[in-house]
Amino acid sequence: MVQLQSKESWSSSAAFMLAAIGAAVGLGNLWRFPFVAGQNGGGAFVLVYMAWVVVLGIPLMAAELAMGRRGRQSPVETMRSLIGREKAGRGWMAIGWISILMPLAALSYYSIVAGWALDYIVEAARGTFEGFTAETSQENFGALLASPERLIFWHTVYVGLTVFFVARGVRRGLETAIKAMLPALFVILVALVGYAMVKGDFARGLSFLFEPDFSKLTFPIVLMALGQAFFSLAVGVGAMITYGAYLSRDASLPKTTVVICGADTMAALFAGLAIFPIVFAAGLAPGEGPGLIFQTLPVAFGDMPGGIVVGTLFFILLAFAAFSSSLGMLEPVVSWLEERRGMSRPWMALAAGGLAWAGGFVFALSFNVWKDVRPLKMVEFLADKGLFELMDFFVANVLIPVNALLLALFAGWIMSPESTADELGLGARAYAYWRAVIRYVAPVTVGIVIVSSIKEGLGL
Repeated sequence: MVQLQSKESWSSSAAFMLAAIGAAVGLGNLWRFPFVAGQNGGGAFVLVYMAWVVVLGIPLMAAELAMGRRGRQSPVETMRSLIGREKAGRGWMAIGWISILMPLAALSYYSIVAGWALDYIVEAARGTFEGFTAETSQENFGALLASPERLIFWHTVYVGLTVFFVARGVRRGLETAIKAMLPALFVILVALVGYAMVKGDFARGLSFLFEPDFSKLTFPIVLMALGQAFFSLAVGVGAMITYGAYLSRDASLPKTTVVICGADTMAALFAGLAIFPIVFAAGLAPGEGPGLIFQTLPVAFGDMPGGIVVGTLFFILLAFAAFSSSLGMLEPVVSWLEERRGMSRPWMALAAGGLAWAGGFVFALSFNVWKDVRPLKMVEFLADKGLFELMDFFVANVLIPVNALLLALFAGWIMSPESTADELGLGARAYAYWRAVIRYVAPVTVGIVIVSSIKEGLGL
């Protein structure tokens, strides 16, 4: 096992915050948030989403970072250390294993979607979207999905870049990539919002996002907003435990957590402000679902002045966001392999990345060669899901909520008040609030989400 003092650290608290923001800001903000908000009525959903970020997202992320800095190792070895210190049962090791295996599994299909963004950068730059109708856009996206060669090529490029930067270590790899990419991501995002203000129906976009119609608010939508908050913030994924292990003792966890959650939420809202005015100006519907980015927006880009530049910038933005999150997906397992196997970091990054790359073949082929494969057709609510949809369902609706629940229970009920108070450095009242949320509010609400998802799936 690696000794604590040999653990590499971020060069500064600012570098850590950039990396953590990068791990949180990803396809959940720029791809998933706009279509989920669009499907669920806009303003009311957005308001509840923001409330969940404040009420649960910030306390849970603070708990993850505190556990990571307390253990100072990979998620698995951090949990082994914390279990020993707190004299807890071995069953809590599940948090560590989920926190390295789930991100690796997620990367294997996440990279397929990121590959779509890379492909569309080229398509947009070539002017392919000019004159697009809804039908031709759908056909274009369908042609991409039907080509295993294109999907696997971009998947390989994407995973290869992720492996390259993770292999270089925390400062030379993760920091270098994030310091260049994250500011560029926000610059492009702000530029696209500026374009939407001038050329899009910005007033309608603002109204859709920020004028809540509470008559559209239902209990399932409230739960969906909570799930989106977790997905967007990467709560329960494992990246924050891993990144927290590299964080110096003099960094303020509460301030850091608020900045990360604030930046992540801002990215999601800016994505909405960039996308919906363009959608409305083009006379398109905001509730188009997952195809909003790859089928609906190309129609708008093809019809607008300067659409080649705007479309290219948009898909570069999408690729940057995906990449910054992927670094946080690969790092947990690389950190653990480096500790356990004693081999060089580049070889461990190549081994872990190779697993994600090989797994990605399955999900690339699930759109074409294996598009009719339904592994769980004997289970009614999973019968129509292919390989890609099944992995996405289990990661987003099972593994992330379950791990978030376990993290809340461990931080709130197993770790001593002295341990968590020492890491968080909060005042008495703030700490009492955090502890109450972690012990009672978080387990109950996350438990409700898990039970509701199961009931909905079973049709109960």
